[in-house]
Formats: sequence, C-alpha cells, structure tokens
Amino acid sequence: MYQKRALVVGSTGIVGLNVAEHLRDLGGWDIHGLSRRPPAGSSYMKSLKVDLLDCDSALKALADLEPTHVYYCTWTRGANEDENIRLNSAMLRTVLDAFVGKRCVQHVAVVTGTKHYLGPFENYANNTPVTPFRETAPRLPQKNFYYALEDVAMQYAAEHGFGWSVHRSHTIIGYAVGNLMNIGATLATHASICKASGQPFIFPGHPTAYHGFNDITDARLLAKQVVWASMEPNARNEAFNAANGDVFRWKQLWSVIAGYFGIQPAEYPERYNSLEEQMAGSGSAWDGLVKEHKLQPYALGELASPWHTDLDLGRPMECVNSMAKSRALGFMEYQDTEQSFIDVFDRLRRERVIP
Repeated sequence: MYQKRALVVGSTGIVGLNVAEHLRDLGGWDIHGLSRRPPAGSSYMKSLKVDLLDCDSALKALADLEPTHVYYCTWTRGANEDENIRLNSAMLRTVLDAFVGKRCVQHVAVVTGTKHYLGPFENYANNTPVTPFRETAPRLPQKNFYYALEDVAMQYAAEHGFGWSVHRSHTIIGYAVGNLMNIGATLATHASICKASGQPFIFPGHPTAYHGFNDITDARLLAKQVVWASMEPNARNEAFNAANGDVFRWKQLWSVIAGYFGIQPAEYPERYNSLEEQMAGSGSAWDGLVKEHKLQPYALGELASPWHTDLDLGRPMECVNSMAKSRALGFMEYQDTEQSFIDVFDRLRRERVIP
C-alpha cells in the first residue's frame, strides 16, 4: 500500500491537472482525482466524478479513500461574494469531513489567488496593498471567499492535527481545457481567429497593465510549490505567494504572442478595450477553424474565458507578488514567462485544440 496517497480536488482544472501530473512525475504516489467531469487520458490517476455541492453523495463517493495529502484546487462561482463564500466553504468542508474521522490526512493544501490582495470580482482592485504583494499584508476590510477557505483549512487543521498550506497564485498560465479562468487558451483562440479573419490583434487591457510591470503564475511551478509545501516541515501552516519569479510588460509580451501566431500586433489605442467585446460573436468563426483544421470539437465557450482575461488585463495598477517567503524556506523554482505562453501554445497545437 502506498504511504503517500494524494487526493487532487479539481483534477481536470488548470491547477489540479498540473498537480496530478507533477505527482505522477515524482513517483511513489497513489493519486486519486476528484472532479465534476471525468478527465481524458489520465490513466495514472484514479478518477472520481463528484459534485461537492451534493454533500451526501460526495461523502459516499469518498468513503473508501484514506488520503495522506489533500490538494484542494477547485472553486465554484456564485452570484455574489456572499454566495461565493457559502458555496466554496461548503465544498471544502465536505472534502475535509470525509476524512476527519479516519485521521489519515497529514496535510491539506489550498490554492487561492491574488484576489486575496485585490478583492473579490464585485469590488476588484480598490484600496489594495502596495506592490509587491507580501503574505504579511493584512486582509482587506471586505468579504472574500479566499479568506473563508483559509479559515476553514486552519480551523480543521487545528481541530484534527494535520498541517495546512495556502498558495496565492497570480493569473495562471497552463494547459487545461474547459477551465473558467484560462488566459492561455483564451489568447490562443483569439489570436487564431484574428489570423484567419484579418481582425486586428489589439491588446485589450488598461494602459497601466500594457506599459507597467506584471507577473504571472505557470501552473507547473504552482504545482511544484503546492507539493513542496506539503512535504517540507518548515512550510507547514504557512501561506505563500506563487508566481514565476520574473516580471514582464504586456507591451513586450503581446508582440511575442503575436509573433508565435504569425500576425502583427495592432497599435495599442492607449485605452482599455474589452476582450469580451472583441470576441463577441466569434463562435461561428471558431467553429469554421475547427472544421477546416480538423481540431478537437470544442466550442469557443469551452476554451476561452475573455471575461476573466478582461479582469486580469484591465487593472489600473502594476501587479507583482513577492516570492521572498517561499524562497527563504528553500523553494527556488523559477519559470520564464514568455516560455510559459509558448509551452502552452505548443501543447494546445500538439493536442489539436488550436490550429
């Protein structure tokens, strides 16, 4: 029987999939994945189709598992932040309630994000801390479901004797299909449509985002940090920022992305313009590309999340995260951001998701 038994919650998502793949590559792990839809091509992982909002059926589905490590990499979106708090807290409690009586869990890792510092969707990027964001910054005086998830993890850990870690990622770049917040697939589909239609490839964000410093989080680096913290004694019961470790300007990166797809970046109009508006009505054009290039039959709405990319690129501020805390404890991973995008685009092409 494996001594290290992982339960990856959200195993088909952009974070959970990469956590599962990293555990596979490390070896020595018995890996179970939990998701609302079964993953494709993940034979290394025993998959469970579970809806955590159906508490009774979820507890029954998890009854035979005894994970030593729980990697919580999922969320659901409610109508407002009160609903986000209620729904997401309930989901995490359901997972933890399944195992507290067994006393098998040694560590619970919870992935949140930079909205810890920026605030929830409905009150976003107002009254934020000075950058670079540090883990010691006080919580904002407003509701935030990330705070609720932290509180649930800390409460259960204190009551039941396991360790916890929280991982505050920035915008995540990585391979996944059907993810609610996927900047890589969003920009790849948009660039592909622009190339085919002749639509100008215009940076859709705020001038500060275009000209200023930013950072981003490669899902592979995040996965490494999540697993590292679950095994490193000095990282027990700590919250960590998780970002690539470099900084970039979208002004430069936009040209790199355009070059990858063989198009010219359009002149930036020095004002915010919405990607969701630019991509409105592009579904039929995407369907045409799928047919022409014999791509996997995903609809545009399954790949692109322009509403979330608008949030990421529409910030009227520079947005960078300090990685000093985890580095001081020995996590020294680094990822070049330009290569992050190229790697995602390459994989999307290899798997016939984009032309």
